[in-house]
Amino acid sequence: MNNLWYQTLNKPFLTPPPAYFPIAWGILYTLMTCAFFIILFKPSSKTKYLSINLFFLQLFFNLIWSYLFFELKSIDFALLDVSILLITVFFTMIYFFKLSKLAGILLIPYFLQVIFALYLNFGIKLLN
Repeated sequence: MNNLWYQTLNKPFLTPPPAYFPIAWGILYTLMTCAFFIILFKPSSKTKYLSINLFFLQLFFNLIWSYLFFELKSIDFALLDVSILLITVFFTMIYFFKLSKLAGILLIPYFLQVIFALYLNFGIKLLN
């Protein structure tokens, strides 16, 4: 990951220090994994399979954001990606709630973090 490029960017108000990101995302990935396993062990149903597919779809958009932003240095594509990520996380959370209240609750911090990531990405776009 190219931190030198990121360090040169103007960042929006409320941008946390670099140490925040690995801690926050470590916690979020742990919560996501717990939520996923709760759903994985639910009885077979269309809702379960849709939930799992939505989970993997949002995970795809989650994982490619870093590549788009840091490797390609494409603030615009990263912003598009995080916007799609927010939508897919929202629907994943809704479908997880249908199967397990706990699984849905475990995704709420992730959903909030993606909103924050959208704010940061949009702020960087505006300021650079």
